[in-house]
Amino acid sequence: MSFENFESATDASQTIEPLLERMTVREKAAQLAGTYVGELDEQRTPEEARKLVSEYGLGFATPFGYGAAAYTDPVESARFANELQRIAIEETRLGIPIAIPVDAVHGHAYMAGATVFPHNLGMAATRDQQLVERVGTVTAREVAATGAAITYGPTCDVARDPRWGRTFETFGASPRLCGELAAAKADGVHDADADIGMVAKHFPAYGEPEQGEDTAPVDRSMSSIYRDFLPPFEAAIDAGVEGIMPCYNSINSVPSHGSEFFLRTVLREELGFEGYVASDWNGIGMLHENHGTAESMEAAVGQSLVAGVDVHSLGEEKHVEYLEALVEAGTVDEALLDDAVHRVLSLKADLGLFEDPYVDVSETRTVVGADDHQQVSLEAARSSITLVQNDGALPFDPDIGEVLVTGPNGDRLDHQVGGWSCKTAEDLSGITVREGVESVVAADTKVTFEPGAGISEPGDVDAAVDAAADADAAIVVVGENWYLHEFGPEEVAGPSESFPNRTQLGLPAPQRDLVEAVAATDTPTAVVVISGRPTPLPRIAETVPAIAYAYYPGAQGGLAVAETLFGLVNPSGALPISVPRSTGHLPTRHNHLSHPYPIGREEHGETYDPLWPFGHGLSYTEFEYRDLSATPERLTADETVSVEVTLANRGTRTGAKPVDIFASRPYSSVVTPVRELVGFDRVHVDPGEERTVRVQISADRFAVVGPDGDARVEPGTVELSCGEHSTSVQIQD
Repeated sequence: MSFENFESATDASQTIEPLLERMTVREKAAQLAGTYVGELDEQRTPEEARKLVSEYGLGFATPFGYGAAAYTDPVESARFANELQRIAIEETRLGIPIAIPVDAVHGHAYMAGATVFPHNLGMAATRDQQLVERVGTVTAREVAATGAAITYGPTCDVARDPRWGRTFETFGASPRLCGELAAAKADGVHDADADIGMVAKHFPAYGEPEQGEDTAPVDRSMSSIYRDFLPPFEAAIDAGVEGIMPCYNSINSVPSHGSEFFLRTVLREELGFEGYVASDWNGIGMLHENHGTAESMEAAVGQSLVAGVDVHSLGEEKHVEYLEALVEAGTVDEALLDDAVHRVLSLKADLGLFEDPYVDVSETRTVVGADDHQQVSLEAARSSITLVQNDGALPFDPDIGEVLVTGPNGDRLDHQVGGWSCKTAEDLSGITVREGVESVVAADTKVTFEPGAGISEPGDVDAAVDAAADADAAIVVVGENWYLHEFGPEEVAGPSESFPNRTQLGLPAPQRDLVEAVAATDTPTAVVVISGRPTPLPRIAETVPAIAYAYYPGAQGGLAVAETLFGLVNPSGALPISVPRSTGHLPTRHNHLSHPYPIGREEHGETYDPLWPFGHGLSYTEFEYRDLSATPERLTADETVSVEVTLANRGTRTGAKPVDIFASRPYSSVVTPVRELVGFDRVHVDPGEERTVRVQISADRFAVVGPDGDARVEPGTVELSCGEHSTSVQIQD
């Protein structure tokens, strides 16, 4: 069968149905299996990938990945993608093109020279939906330029436990913030001049595993699942994402990859999702190997398909063989197989793969890492940096005589970009904090760099102290190294007892000692935190005048940090997650449930008592809120309220300010959060001017979620707040 005359997605139904009728069970099963080229365990060599596509006709293959040094070059990756497509089309009976997915978590960062953006936690600090859209568009362009057609994202997880090693991949701790920004990223991908599909992850609840341990069980009530975890997925589905990826965890004792309730009842029937479901890495294998709900790998394959997983991302030939056997034995209904294959073929048609699956390699080099793309990355980093403390030490004067840059992250680009990125010096390009400082200070300013400490190992503190004593300003860049999942891989991140880990959010002793020793010189000192999680700094906050969180700011982040510290950029980020006082103070959530205080708050303190709260962020100018109002003051469950607040700039610098609108219910049929973020915006205001901010909020954002997960907008009072101001609206029957 030839697809030469396949002209558009409108031909999909006429093409797919006859194609399905011609397919054998084995060919159908092959469309639901994928492979991944790389150098880590369970990944294939290029030759093995060629053979799998040719002999089995796999539906998915990724020709580049973690550790695959030969395939981090964008042009070589594009060529290999074309080769795999040629094999699929010319060397298989039906000639069905493959779909190529890729982990482009913060840009197409596994490609050498690609544009590497701040990780999502930093993007959430911007509160800038349009900027997130632009990030999505750039990412889609660069992904398409290397021959890929699907991105594993946007991330819809809500970071409910910051000990979790994937916190940096999320848009923070608010379901509303996560949902709006995930949808914005999806909109940006769709706006690109390329057909790129998206797989929202990790459904339905990943961000609060027990003890913060990655993939550990998530035992939450139905009200919590529907209130705290599902809203971002609803927003992403409404934005048109093509795929959904389940989480590794068991949810209330049922693994997500084997849950008919979540993958069929909730996802398809309740949320109306019609796209395809792709397993996370070896999530199907874990049903047998770890969860113990399947007695064999073959049983795990059957269990996952029945539950609603269409594609085994790393299934390879074994998935094909197992699924063929299950169908032929009557254990799995072939109708389920047909439904899954239909979704996969429809996806390929929608992405234009039947029309033209090849990429123009001559354009790859000019697209990946283009100058205008890098400018978006720099803008994102500038907007994300969050100043949490400043007693007037910042901004430093660019004409200063001598500056010390110290700390383990002061000159480490691999740590600065974070995980899900290239790591070798040959593949990475960008600007470290040391290099950024050198570029923004005066030509005759002396910039000295002394590491002073490793991430968790002592260093030459004395050398850093001596340099600080001679300097006019000191910048101590602390935080975490790069990592994936549970703080691995070990050969880079160190053994499990090293930092970072799940039991210690605060800085290790060598870093604390370095900061305190430098601050003791009385040289004006600023601490910059490059980290994937909200790092508590209680002792440092008492001794250092200025502290800024840079998250993982991406390849251009070092320049953005330097511009901010020296006043070329006015800081404008707002914390997307609360910074606790210590690991022992967890959970520290701005949206915790209301509850009694039987022995009084005086005895045990406030429930929510962070070091710095969600939404906190300082500026070099002075902002003032006033005149918060809501119109109409009475509305029904299907109406929208317009919330207005005036933001005045009383200082001397132009600045941007994230504006967060919170809602709470004094009384309702069930216990509700003390407050929830229901709307936000980002506003630029010139000195001496003021702007009225209008945020449209639909009444369904005030819904009360019952014990069974059912949400309804109850009549009664809803209190709205912004800054120190508050107002209220009445919901009517």
